[in-house]
Amino acid sequence: MNNTRINFDAIKHSGRLYVQSNWLYYQKPDRGLPIVLQRIAALLGIIILSPLWALLVIAIRMESKGSAIYRQLRVGRHGQCFAFYKFRTMYCDDDPNYIEPDPKDSSRDGICLKFKNDPRITRIGGFLRRSSIDELPQLWNVLKGDMALVGPRPALAQEFAQYSLAQMDRLKVLPGITGIWQISGRADIPFEQQLEMDRQYIQSQSALADIKILLLTIPAVIQAKGAY
Repeated sequence: MNNTRINFDAIKHSGRLYVQSNWLYYQKPDRGLPIVLQRIAALLGIIILSPLWALLVIAIRMESKGSAIYRQLRVGRHGQCFAFYKFRTMYCDDDPNYIEPDPKDSSRDGICLKFKNDPRITRIGGFLRRSSIDELPQLWNVLKGDMALVGPRPALAQEFAQYSLAQMDRLKVLPGITGIWQISGRADIPFEQQLEMDRQYIQSQSALADIKILLLTIPAVIQAKGAY
């Protein structure tokens, strides 16, 4: 694999992202927590948290118009695109309160821009982001099999298009709700460093490492470092 030269083009077609290549793509075995256990945990989480979800849906809809659930196309394992879910934390672009931020104000360079004081974020959206509660609908992605509890964050199509050959390794495992850089600074970590940390996680993936990341996610969420 390491000696194979890859020539690929990424194209969108019928909701899928295809990677055309002249190399034999192999499937990396899962070495993390068993997926069946993760799906069971996701189902239990959905059931237990359903009253909270209902209250959040009401609160989001009361503050601004639009669906309470934000749906976005992301790139997952083996380049497969899927619908990625979050609680909506921004005004819709047809809302009179919507203000497009200036790209020059981004707190992070590169293709993935981040704004510490993003004018598009609603009041409840700011709380949801700082507390990471906006990520809870991704339990449904885990239940569907699109994601895992732990793994690299699923990429946007424009991020995927900029991947180097080495960074393509991120597509060998299921993307996750939390991961190594989520417990190490989140949005404060430069994009290129995030990709490298994900590669290191994949190389040393294990059930024990996944459990450790899940446990360390709790204080990371409480501290809210890099959450905006």
